[in-house]
Amino acid sequence: QVQLVQSGGGLVQPGGSLRLSCVASGFPLDYYAVGWFRQAPGKEREGISCISKSDDSTYYHDSVKGRFTISRDNAKYMMFLQMNGLKPEDTAVYYCATGLWGMSEDELCSKGGDVWGQGTQVTVSS
Repeated sequence: QVQLVQSGGGLVQPGGSLRLSCVASGFPLDYYAVGWFRQAPGKEREGISCISKSDDSTYYHDSVKGRFTISRDNAKYMMFLQMNGLKPEDTAVYYCATGLWGMSEDELCSKGGDVWGQGTQVTVSS
């Protein structure tokens, strides 16, 4: 079964940190660009960080540059999003996703993915 399963997330105070993880099963994750998206209440889902299949190129949305770090471990079929300096405006449901065959990390973050994780809530509040 082709799927992405997420873990991490939760409630954190402003300025705090969280790490999201996503593990793939049923397909070779290293064949695809992967990324993280989020959807805040009343807003459209947006790509915030994506990484190439070869782990040598990344994309970050301006809103998270310098605070979030994407990484992947192809040997373990996993991807991660380290989130530091969290702000209340980062509150959203976060999703991991893989791109279509041949899709770059920039394309993935701008167009959306093919396989999606189940989503996890991140709430930044004091």
